[in-house]
Amino acid sequence: MGVSRRGLLAAGIAALALPGCGGGGSTGAEPDRKVEVFSWWAGPGEKEGLEALVADFARNNPGVAFDNAAVAGGAGTIAKTVLATRLQNDDPPDSYQAHAGRELTEDIKAGYVEDLRDLYEEQGWLDKLPGGLVQAITVNGAIYCVPVNIHRSNLLWYSPKTLATLGLTPPATWADFLTQADAIAKKGLTPLSIGPGWTQKHLLENVLLGTLGAQTYAELWTGGTDWSSPAVLTALRLFTDVLARSDIATPAGDWQPALDKVIGGGAAYNLMGDWADAYLRTKSLVFTEGYGVVASPGTDGIYNFLSDSFTLPRGAPHAGAARKWLVECGSVGGQDAFNPQKGSVPARTDTDRAKYTGYLAAAVAEWADAATRVVGSLTHGVVADTAWNATIDTALTAFVQDRDAAKFAQAVAAGRTVS
Repeated sequence: MGVSRRGLLAAGIAALALPGCGGGGSTGAEPDRKVEVFSWWAGPGEKEGLEALVADFARNNPGVAFDNAAVAGGAGTIAKTVLATRLQNDDPPDSYQAHAGRELTEDIKAGYVEDLRDLYEEQGWLDKLPGGLVQAITVNGAIYCVPVNIHRSNLLWYSPKTLATLGLTPPATWADFLTQADAIAKKGLTPLSIGPGWTQKHLLENVLLGTLGAQTYAELWTGGTDWSSPAVLTALRLFTDVLARSDIATPAGDWQPALDKVIGGGAAYNLMGDWADAYLRTKSLVFTEGYGVVASPGTDGIYNFLSDSFTLPRGAPHAGAARKWLVECGSVGGQDAFNPQKGSVPARTDTDRAKYTGYLAAAVAEWADAATRVVGSLTHGVVADTAWNATIDTALTAFVQDRDAAKFAQAVAAGRTVS
């Protein structure tokens, strides 16, 4: 049984239930002329989206200087470490990027972020976002972030020219991929390119999803699926088989160079989120000609989602300007400026679909389709809090080396935190 659209978006996303951490956001008494925004959008295919959003913010807020505090590093892994130090040292930026969902759990518990429900009510956002998304970011009636987009994790990228040369079409299942991989390797190509640890976890979640199905995958994060069950152990062993067909011995430094191997013809496939579309367009490649994409094996009709969002930190030096930034992030104009450049679809349901072409046209339609099954991403903060993700990261590093599925499953299950 699959997980269906909109109201069931929160299926597989445990609703946060945490002690309240203070009241409404600061309004900033003095006129703020600067806003420092902390993000990890510094690389190709990411910074273009941020630049478009900042340009729209500048048009709407003349006289407010934008201080770009972006820190480069795959999926925010480096930025999050820098940010944690700043928050612990009582040196918050005016707003910082976070993945919507359980990623913010520890920051909420620590009192680092302000409740933004008053801003939602002022701007009328509660009626403009899918109910399941609002549920996923609501904690005891409080809302601590403003989603600017929706990304899809479960996508397999390829070069049409390379596959034509090989006489292949994208695999429908991971078993199909393993069969193809042997033929691809015999031609001297890498079947699947891979990057650093977070991209390996990104692959893991989608092998699990494609093997277990939407419902069983979703219940991995809520306690409904036993990590040591035969089905999960089989899926974990399949992950190691897939990884063995990658260039794991010489992984790329980040996701962009891993994807470059596909476009350059050295690798057949790369599994990455739809931010890859924006990156490939920066290389003047045309969708369906220079690159192609399908749902990752076994996940057709499933949307493994994540959402980038921004916060109002408690004690933000320029809280008034920060609220203006958040208004921009939640606006139709801001989301329609940002998402076509970023390679994502808007979190709002009332934006201009005509602005979304190529891959994004299909993505917008599938996101809105009532038949689409929706689950949340592990790697990108939706279904597991920071502490559990850290446990999984440590266990995964060992698992990639020793391939001991039972030991990995036990470590993950033992590390689960219940809020």
